[in-house]
Amino acid sequence: MRKIFATVILALSVMLGANAQQTAKVYFTKEITPESLVKIYEALGVKEHGRVGVKISTGESGGNNYLKPTLIRGLVDKVNGTILECCTAYGGSRQDKAKHWATIHEHGFDSLFAVDLLDEYGDLRIPVKDKKWIKYDIVGEHLGNYDFCINLAHFKGHQMGGFGGVLKNQSIGFASTAGKAYIHSHGVTAEAKECWKYTQPQDAFLESMASAAQGVADWFGEGNIVYINVLNNISIDCDCDAHPHAPEIQDIGIVASTDPVACDRAAYDLIYNVKKDEKNNPDPLRARIEKQHGIHIVEWAEKIGLGTSKYKLVSLDK
Repeated sequence: MRKIFATVILALSVMLGANAQQTAKVYFTKEITPESLVKIYEALGVKEHGRVGVKISTGESGGNNYLKPTLIRGLVDKVNGTILECCTAYGGSRQDKAKHWATIHEHGFDSLFAVDLLDEYGDLRIPVKDKKWIKYDIVGEHLGNYDFCINLAHFKGHQMGGFGGVLKNQSIGFASTAGKAYIHSHGVTAEAKECWKYTQPQDAFLESMASAAQGVADWFGEGNIVYINVLNNISIDCDCDAHPHAPEIQDIGIVASTDPVACDRAAYDLIYNVKKDEKNNPDPLRARIEKQHGIHIVEWAEKIGLGTSKYKLVSLDK
């Protein structure tokens, strides 16, 4: 009997330990300053090493909601990072490489940082575990030059994905023009001119993004990538929109984690906890997210093992 009891206790301990591991820690601060970005990165307790890339969106020409160079400068300088970008698949000011460099300059990034347009000279195919839709991920070939990455995303709405955070930044963001077409068409074509014919079903696109995000995470390896969502200038439109709708939600803060699923889930929950009042109208963004089934990218990323949506929010504010 004593032996049976000990076995049961051991089994419960293992089970409780497994459950504990399934809860990710997500750090939070209401402050959105260069200093708070450094503070929340340091709270993660992961030391950068080797050649460090900082993946952001440099924003479409004409837009003004992207993360500004002055905001991120302290963090980028601290890690001696290089700004990482890739070209788009929809035209505009960032599909053409020359125009993209002009936009990067217009927005002031190359004046303060080293910038690497990852797909400027070619593509790199990397493996994915989840092959339901895409059979590989097509990223900029320079991705192979980096040892450590800070996935620094501006959390906002998105016309096709519902919202964009670290999962989108790690999938569509790292994908080359061909890779973006491949993800948007859920594996049908890598041709930018053709991919827009194959954007349905919606969940196939979201699942393809999750698969690609996992491919990039596996490429870097455990402990070599961290995730930060900045919730400011929160429009219903993405930074890829040259004329985004004005933000209707006041700035919320910053969340950071070593788990991308938890990081996006926490940001999503913060949006859904905003109360409608004279300063905040979260209804349009929520409607866009729900219309596009945006939360499914988080659900699918969790299902395929990229992370967990269970998290503990740890405030860094006094």
